[in-house]
Amino acid sequence: MEPHNINYFESFFSEREVFKIKKGSRNPYENIPQPIREDGAGATDLGPRDVLRDIENPDMLVPPKTDAGTIPNLKFSFSDTHMQLYHGGWSQEITARELPISTTLAGVNMRLTPGGVRELHWHKQAEWAYMILGKARVTAVDQKGRNFIADVSEGDLWYFPAGIPHSIQGLEGGCEFLLVFDDGNFSELSTFTITDWFAHTPKDVLSANFGVSEQAFAHIPTKQRYMFQAEVPGAIETDEVLSPYGTVPQSLTYRLLQQEPMITSGGSVRIVDSTNFPASVNIAAALVEIKPGGMRELHWHPNNDEWQYYLTGTGRMTVFAASGEARTFNYRAGDVGYVPFAMGHYIQNTGTESLWFLEIFQSKRFEDVSLNQWMALTPKKLVEAHLHVGPELMDSLRKEKAPVVKYNERTDNS
Repeated sequence: MEPHNINYFESFFSEREVFKIKKGSRNPYENIPQPIREDGAGATDLGPRDVLRDIENPDMLVPPKTDAGTIPNLKFSFSDTHMQLYHGGWSQEITARELPISTTLAGVNMRLTPGGVRELHWHKQAEWAYMILGKARVTAVDQKGRNFIADVSEGDLWYFPAGIPHSIQGLEGGCEFLLVFDDGNFSELSTFTITDWFAHTPKDVLSANFGVSEQAFAHIPTKQRYMFQAEVPGAIETDEVLSPYGTVPQSLTYRLLQQEPMITSGGSVRIVDSTNFPASVNIAAALVEIKPGGMRELHWHPNNDEWQYYLTGTGRMTVFAASGEARTFNYRAGDVGYVPFAMGHYIQNTGTESLWFLEIFQSKRFEDVSLNQWMALTPKKLVEAHLHVGPELMDSLRKEKAPVVKYNERTDNS
């Protein structure tokens, strides 16, 4: 099953059937989780609380014994963001304002209706995008006057370098996508837009710049439009615009789901960075599937922080921060997770459906270090002396029998 093929609402409500108050029972609240460990640590919580939220976060309500320290929050849900509604669609964002630890990347979830337009604009930051559902037409022009027009669909990516003007328009059926920017303090509401610039330029200046009368600008918008409704575009050939300087030499889009995945016993992975998507010089990513009962093995990343977006399913992640600190979080579709630079972590599927998520980095290359691989390639006696483990573990590592999702080697598909 691909990451977008799921009935989100059916999944959402069926999972909440676990919360039922049993009327007439000696303990009518026996299905309500309590912050009590099996060893008796903790106590009941009888005060005001959000029980449904606690059901969604069992490992945050009752943390594993191995959790310790004061690691900051590494989770935020798009469901808790401010929704911006427009004629033509909506947008919501998670930046360092919502998730303060997220200093390297910020994310925007956006929906466009059929014909809905994210107006002509540009950013100080690079824009990387993953199409979740539907189709859109994207356009761009680079600093040498070369243009780019393409249609994107489910599972496709696009990348617009910082400062490059572009637009997005929903095609038949509309679309929903994730935008990621290479600055945690970015805000989608502070972009440079063409209508905003026109509205704040004197009409006599516009007249002189374009060589037409001021009357040509009599009906321009008086403020930024940001997003608006327009007609659904026709075939892409009808939007073709020939530039005397040609087209952008490197494709600004990439069909990620057409990449042959690396299949493992625990799931699959598709990796994309500047080696197979050359335009994407500052953002690298992996689309990961973890099957029920599987896990993304214990590992860390030696190049930058990790920003995660969960597409389907439920999972949990423990982050190890050194100095005796570790903290566990639960994630589900629509959540953003974050792992600071070099911190060890794993991701485990806790549900009955495949867990799909994106792990994204402010980097030109995707890099990770596997704990399993490190141990397997270190002298056996040295590892055993450190951990007091028997030969069974080392033999298992060297035979690579562990049911984990690994991707230290890969096959790129440009």
